[in-house]
Amino acid sequence: MIPYSLLDLAPVPEGAEAGDALRHSADLAQHAEALGYTRFWLAEHHNMPGIASAATAVVIGHVAAATKTIRVGAGGIMLPNHAPLMVAEAFGTLATLFPGRIDLGLGRAPGTDGMTAAALRRGLGADRFPQDVVELLGFLGDPAPDQPVRAHPGAGTHVPVWILGSSLYGAELAAYLGLPYAFASHFAPQALETAIQVYRQGFRPSVWAERPYFMLAANVFAADTDAEAIYLRSSMQQAFANLRSGRPGKLPRPVEQVDSVIGPVMAEAVGQALACSATGSPDTVRRELARLIARYRPDEVILTGNIHDHAARKRSFAIAAEAMAGIEVPA
Repeated sequence: MIPYSLLDLAPVPEGAEAGDALRHSADLAQHAEALGYTRFWLAEHHNMPGIASAATAVVIGHVAAATKTIRVGAGGIMLPNHAPLMVAEAFGTLATLFPGRIDLGLGRAPGTDGMTAAALRRGLGADRFPQDVVELLGFLGDPAPDQPVRAHPGAGTHVPVWILGSSLYGAELAAYLGLPYAFASHFAPQALETAIQVYRQGFRPSVWAERPYFMLAANVFAADTDAEAIYLRSSMQQAFANLRSGRPGKLPRPVEQVDSVIGPVMAEAVGQALACSATGSPDTVRRELARLIARYRPDEVILTGNIHDHAARKRSFAIAAEAMAGIEVPA
């Protein structure tokens, strides 16, 4: 059975507040733990009313404290927003509090708009992402005897670091450094096949990984019937359309005819962005997930999917877990 994990954006539905979203994240993580999910990751976004995980390391601590065995981590931390030393200290602290359970996925984008990036004091100079990743790895590894600056806590924790990406840049960097790689195919699937090929063919064994390890991200909207799942998916379709239109907001309530709300042109664009998805009844979801796994042959799948109703979202991930458990991995 291929490992399956869960990516949570701590969505804030219309009619709810950030506190509700954070409580739902902890409850969803407990649910995922009971269902056999391997990891529960949260993502860094800023200035988005519909996402409550801006202070990602804090939310990871909240979720890890509410669970016992599931790995909890970042999918991801947007490294250009932070000094590598501070990330090492934050995740070194988490690893000290929850040993053997913390993951650190790193992204290159700011996770926000330009004005908010400036408010984050994000540097606008040369791209230092590769150097910052190497620096961060050094802070989390065993320190050299003469190393003048160390992460306390952090040094020697060896928190597993992943490279995240939606283009060939991340695939090339992950391969060069010998790190596991997660592709953001849940919202940007266009370069997926090429990125997998670049990563696997260019991978260089390292102290962090002996062989390439690729994680596929996919949306899942599961319910008792195909029609209900399509209805539930409309919340995320509307949210994505609002974001692309420059109007980010809380997660909308589902609608019967989403095309009539967002328009056919936007519906087509959103459909392309969310193409790496499984939507429908248990049989349909199992069939669509099996198709994705057979095509892309990932080492692990991470599932996401923003659904307005918390109970329906938990039900969706329960159906997805059952589907994943029943999928035979191609030889």
